[in-house]
Amino acid sequence: MALEQPILCKRIPTPPWGDINDRKTVTFDEYVCTGGYEALKKAKDITQADLVEQIKKSQLRGRGGAGFSAGLKWSFLPPPDGEPRYLAVNADESEPGTFKDRLIVDFDPHMMLEGIAICCHACNLDTAYIYIRGEYHRQAKVLEQAIAEAYANNIFGQKSILGQVNGRVLNCYVHRGAGAYICGEETGLLESLEGKRGWPRIKPPFPAVSGLFGRPTVINNVETLAMLPFIVERGDAWFRSIGRASTLGENVPGSFGPKLFGVSGHVNRPGVYEEELGIAMGELIDKYAGGMRNGKKFKSAIPGGVAMGFLGPDEYQADLDFDIGRKHNVLGLGTAGVIVMDEDTDIVAMTRNIVRFFARESCGQCTPCREGSGWAYQMLCRIEQGEGTFNDLDILDEVARSMGAMPGTTICGLADGTNWAVKTAIEKFRPEFESRCKSSLVQVNVSVGGSATV
Repeated sequence: MALEQPILCKRIPTPPWGDINDRKTVTFDEYVCTGGYEALKKAKDITQADLVEQIKKSQLRGRGGAGFSAGLKWSFLPPPDGEPRYLAVNADESEPGTFKDRLIVDFDPHMMLEGIAICCHACNLDTAYIYIRGEYHRQAKVLEQAIAEAYANNIFGQKSILGQVNGRVLNCYVHRGAGAYICGEETGLLESLEGKRGWPRIKPPFPAVSGLFGRPTVINNVETLAMLPFIVERGDAWFRSIGRASTLGENVPGSFGPKLFGVSGHVNRPGVYEEELGIAMGELIDKYAGGMRNGKKFKSAIPGGVAMGFLGPDEYQADLDFDIGRKHNVLGLGTAGVIVMDEDTDIVAMTRNIVRFFARESCGQCTPCREGSGWAYQMLCRIEQGEGTFNDLDILDEVARSMGAMPGTTICGLADGTNWAVKTAIEKFRPEFESRCKSSLVQVNVSVGGSATV
């Protein structure tokens, strides 16, 4: 399984098809000369209902972490009522180990802007806000320039291509966040866009019904939107010809299309690489990332950002698709930000560092997340220092498993990052944790009779 030619990276030189030193930001004119915005011209002649149906048939799943069907998400929108409807583009990319959306924003921003215009047409949306993390200073400037070019060439604005069809004015803006992990959660993102503190909202109502400013809202990831021009141009059957059907049964959604994988950690050539969904992690590391650094042995990897949990030493060839969660006992594929760890990695220290991050980034609304992540961090510190007991280890595991949206104890799923990091680390590397623990048994002397001691 391998892509014969780049798709998302067709204009971004990327190994094995190009040299990263040749990369530069693609301008509007360069984008158009290489086929850009042709899909938008095609889309304007397709009815909104047919566009939504095409995306549903393609089985495009969100590239932001959850892997939910993009077309199905669009279909949840109520019929237009003449009032504003919004698109919120999630370019926050605050999950540690994730940097694939940055590649698109840095070097081919018009690919995403074309996807934004197509999405707005399909869903009858008036305004798009690109929510980008505060640390992405250069990327925000690149986007502002690309959007200015798009306005100048009637992709957005009063005379936009879509406006000529339905008379609507389509606008697009960049909104810079302040650098908070919690704002990567879709309702936390909406709160931040509205100028409030980035606290996730209780659902329902869901954003499709009551989202930004209380209006119907679509929230899509950068890479998800960047796929739309290719699906419109080449068809849903073409998209399904890439990747694979689910290995878990006919009724389970497949893993179709190309995917950007960000590889970091103990490899010789970290970077973002494009391949089909379903590539074996070992092949991705060996073929694209140059293999394990310094010839060290593989010990573990996190398949898609630190919230996904740990793969074990025997899971080097795990298939990187949406089935990975159920097949390898991790939370899921996530953002496909693969963090590779070699034989010298201290898993206890790695877990402690991950939990420290989540403890500090919790918004604090939910007691299990706010308190549980802090307790887990304290216990991990004790265990790492050799002061913990086997009882601490059991309590740590119990605390972690009681946190998160999947146990139903928190508003959003961010507490699950603590849950899965801790429980997969303990399950797959328990001897390493136990080697740091002291016995929980207490010596008790019992007197029998007047003088004997047992």
